[in-house]
Amino acid sequence: MKESVKYWLDIADYDIETAKAMLNTCRYLYVGFMCHQVIEKALKAIIARDCGEGELPPKIHHLLKLADRAGLFNKMSPERQSFIKELNPMNIEARYPEYKEKIAASLTKDICVEVLARTEEMLCWIKGQL
Repeated sequence: MKESVKYWLDIADYDIETAKAMLNTCRYLYVGFMCHQVIEKALKAIIARDCGEGELPPKIHHLLKLADRAGLFNKMSPERQSFIKELNPMNIEARYPEYKEKIAASLTKDICVEVLARTEEMLCWIKGQL
């Protein structure tokens, strides 16, 4: 495995543990944010695998564009495609104050438990594509 691929996967694994910690401390806004980060970094691992020497994955956070660039979006089940569409705005909305209240209100403990489980499943699937 290329060192750059391992780098992105290690960060994705770290971020899933951070998402779990955020769930355990009832910081639901950041569960969504970290789940987005997990999928973003896993997709960047796939892209890094296919990059030339010294080339980096794009510095973007849009999950649909990253999934397409990784060649995975069309391989995803409709459920996985739907999930990354749901997860995509959690990156931006968690960062900017005008969106925080809106998204925080929509993330209950039960929803976060589900988002975390779906993120773990997606991470496993993406790793399986390597």
